[in-house]
Amino acid sequence: MKKTSNSLTIKSWAVDDRPREKLILKGKESLSDAELIAILLGSGNTDESAVGLAKRILVSINNNLNKLGKLTVADLTKFKGIGEAKAISIITALELGRRRRLKEASILPKITSSKAVFEQMQPILGELQHEEFWILYLNNSNKILDKSQQSKGGLTGTLVDVRLVLKKALELNATGIILCHNHPSGKLKPSNSDKILTNKLKTAAETMDIKVLDHVIITENDYFSFADENLL
Repeated sequence: MKKTSNSLTIKSWAVDDRPREKLILKGKESLSDAELIAILLGSGNTDESAVGLAKRILVSINNNLNKLGKLTVADLTKFKGIGEAKAISIITALELGRRRRLKEASILPKITSSKAVFEQMQPILGELQHEEFWILYLNNSNKILDKSQQSKGGLTGTLVDVRLVLKKALELNATGIILCHNHPSGKLKPSNSDKILTNKLKTAAETMDIKVLDHVIITENDYFSFADENLL
């Protein structure tokens, strides 16, 4: 039976089209997501090249690399041509990428906008499957003095101790705080409890000359800012 073009091995491709050679000749930016994953795979299966296999994996998760980062070894080994070793290679590469983003966030300590808050907190909160509530403590130059997790596993006003939040602010000599929490559902609309908690913290903080500068809801790919929407 005649093989289709999809079953051709990468070695039979033009040199400029082979992922490894293309990276060396044209740089990493020239490679598609599928080509980068193909390099991790090293080979495909009897029916498709490594690039073909990589494309099929990406199609299965709607070409969303964040979703790819959530796949387990068991999920990946369901694809023909991927054994445990290849699955581990993919998971390891994506985890390194996540940690790099986290490290980059830690060296960008000044907050100038709600987007800057998102860039700081998305690596921490964006891919979680449960809710967490965090506080950013800022000085009068809007530089981050500390990031502190206040609750984990849910979000209601009772799970955040206002006294402890403000006690830490005083210890740090913070002049401003930013509230952050994630919505694993991906929905950006704040709940009534989100609004009540924001107002509760804002009112309490004002008595100590501490400003609640924003409350940012983080999802995997986007964010909602109370300040931007004039809800503070």
